[in-house]
Amino acid sequence: MASEERTKEILKALHMAVLEFKEDDAVKWAKISLDEEVDPFSATMDGLADGMKEVGNLYEKKEYFVPELLLCADALYAGLEVLKPAIETSGRKSGVQGSLVIGVIEGDVHDIGKNLVKIMFDVAGWDVHDLGKDVPLDKFVEEQIRTDSDIVGISAMMTTSMLAMPVVIKKLREKNPNVRIMLGGAPLNPDIAEQYGADGYANDAGTAVDEALKLIKMLKKEELKR
Repeated sequence: MASEERTKEILKALHMAVLEFKEDDAVKWAKISLDEEVDPFSATMDGLADGMKEVGNLYEKKEYFVPELLLCADALYAGLEVLKPAIETSGRKSGVQGSLVIGVIEGDVHDIGKNLVKIMFDVAGWDVHDLGKDVPLDKFVEEQIRTDSDIVGISAMMTTSMLAMPVVIKKLREKNPNVRIMLGGAPLNPDIAEQYGADGYANDAGTAVDEALKLIKMLKKEELKR
């Protein structure tokens, strides 16, 4: 069992492997974390995912660009492949956290933010159904019905495309009044999300999973009342 100091060292190494897009290091330190009995869920969230959060911040500051993001994601997934089986058998996290349909709204092809959010949900153990970019409004509805997902996440990076969000929210509510809808993207804020009829808003990939978990808890409370 790794000491607290050694655990911090391993988590930092996993963080840096993602940040410096070193797939081999991500695999190496993931294996070390298992050998030294670091909690695999902590290695994933406080190591790999924490590194990806910093990557997202660097992208926002225009210090990293699309090629770096893709390489960082490759490193993260390489480490995750090693840790996933241990997470599933550890009892630290039993089963899937929730189910999510995610996509960039019709008329918008800016999907970097959405892809970062998808990575964070993958890492957190969600069942993710990624529709991609420029998604027709009815496709969100069809996929939610097909997958019976708890949450639909819709993003937009342009003020012109975000205007379609209230329309798709109305369509989703008509088919399933209990679905929870989360919005994200540069031109949005919590007030706009509420005005459009959404249940939640995430301003970055790092907060998206926490926001989704709040919505799941809300959904479960309402189910108990019914």
